[in-house]
Amino acid sequence: MSNIVIGIEGLVGSGKTSICRELIKRIPNSILLNAGNLYRAIICVMMKNGSTIANMKKSGKNLEIREMIDQLKIEIRLENDETVVYANGEKLSEEELQSKETSLAVSEISNTASNEEAFLFVHDLIDDLKKQYHVIFSGRATMKIYPECDYHFFVIADLEERVRRKCLQYKNQENAEEIRMNIIKRDALQEKSGFYDYSPITLEIDVTDCKSVQESTDKVLQKIKLKGNV
Repeated sequence: MSNIVIGIEGLVGSGKTSICRELIKRIPNSILLNAGNLYRAIICVMMKNGSTIANMKKSGKNLEIREMIDQLKIEIRLENDETVVYANGEKLSEEELQSKETSLAVSEISNTASNEEAFLFVHDLIDDLKKQYHVIFSGRATMKIYPECDYHFFVIADLEERVRRKCLQYKNQENAEEIRMNIIKRDALQEKSGFYDYSPITLEIDVTDCKSVQESTDKVLQKIKLKGNV
């Protein structure tokens, strides 16, 4: 049986990554490709090097993704059934890639940048990974990047539940109202960028009332037909 590709995206703070990590535990011979982390890595390293959001937005349309990957020595490696990102030989932590500052910068810059080269890079990477594994593909614009997805899920939850989850993620270090406004702003930017568009095969999964990541994942698994599925 040929391997399949499952695209997972959704609203900010809806628990996409947690669902993906649970899926690779429950679908045999599957791996998680954090496609969004490639873009996050470029932005994260540029910010470390002193670039501001304003400067990156100004040069966004001229940002050559392949060139930046080479220049920053960015590599995608597979560790523990999940892709991780290295820059200049050093692994970028989840905390760095998912920080509030990086997340907002990515939302801002992706609205103006030309993403064609990044999309092509990830498409080729998925084709390569699919030769050996079922690919759980998490990121934005997943159907634009890989139209051949066998399944495409869009995860939603109401605003207050997403605020609650983000407060837990940031270990209550942020003010809830600040987090709420940040989510609303990022939602608007993502929608403007076309990242919240549905395709004909998109299945919406509402996890507002789910009490655990396992329960959220069950909703996704119910829609997947895979021989030998758990």
